Amino acid sequence: MKKFRVLSLLSVLAFIMLFTACGGEKKAAEEKKAEPLEIKVSYIFKENEPTHIAMKEATDAINQRLEGQVKFVLFPNGQLPVYKDGLQQVVRGADFIDVDDLSYIGDYVPEFTALAGPMLYQNYDEYVKLMHSDLVTDLKKKAEEKGIKIISLDFIFGFRSIISDKEIKEPADLKGMKIRVPASKLFIDTLNAMGASAVPMSFSETISALQQNVIDGLEGSYATNYLTKTYELRKNMSLTKHFLGTAGVYISTKVWDKLTDEQKAIIQEEFDKAAENNNKNLVELDKELVKNLEDAGVKINEVNLPEFAKLVEPIYKNIGITEEFYKQLMDEMEKIRTEQK
Repeated sequence: MKKFRVLSLLSVLAFIMLFTACGGEKKAAEEKKAEPLEIKVSYIFKENEPTHIAMKEATDAINQRLEGQVKFVLFPNGQLPVYKDGLQQVVRGADFIDVDDLSYIGDYVPEFTALAGPMLYQNYDEYVKLMHSDLVTDLKKKAEEKGIKIISLDFIFGFRSIISDKEIKEPADLKGMKIRVPASKLFIDTLNAMGASAVPMSFSETISALQQNVIDGLEGSYATNYLTKTYELRKNMSLTKHFLGTAGVYISTKVWDKLTDEQKAIIQEEFDKAAENNNKNLVELDKELVKNLEDAGVKINEVNLPEFAKLVEPIYKNIGITEEFYKQLMDEMEKIRTEQK
């Protein structure tokens, strides 16, 4: 009888331990499930630049609306991979958003490089309308086939021009000048075609390179010049407007597919809203930045745009797109311009 009681007691204890263990595993699983999906958002922009402010507006709203479900964490100023490396994180399926120029998608879908092509846009509205055209909608589908879900292409931060100590008016004025560019083939080829000697370099190294005269200047927007205090080192801005500075928001299709339809809708809505607000304020911001730069002693001059435009035309033939797509792109731009008149 004693033996039976001991065995019964051991059985009860074993059952209790098994129940407790199962309960603990279930609780741990529930706690793990309750943790929000954390997605890192990486870009080169500094905390005082408009694109960072727009990203913060979007992600703050998303985090509030999806509290406990999804959490976006911002990493500005190149703290995490950006440019090609950033987009590779997306393609590999990391819980990661890359906020970058369209040209980097061109490594996967060549037509996107053309959308970021030199001297393509005359104003901000042209760009936004093209991004919402059927032509670009079809390209977004091609990007998804490569694992890249494009949440937005609408963030604009201004036309990019030459910032140096020399007044540039004609292509010949750029001859021999070392100009910093991002590590993008499109940027490198464009500045070289314009007459400069393009120097690919991370922005974190650019200020010291200017101080040490390793480079003669850089190309960037009014915001880049003023908010990074580049104007303290270089006192001339020549309005080549060779690129329209824009940024897209890219996430892995694998990560996007983890989200519910409601979560996707909220994320899309908030990024769309932030882009609209950003672009609405951009025209007034440009005026304010020009005044600030001039007050800081920067001279701003116009250039011979038609001559520069002729030099960069061949670039469109060397970026991996067909003649048919180039014609479609030019036809779409003409259509947009006709509608604006």
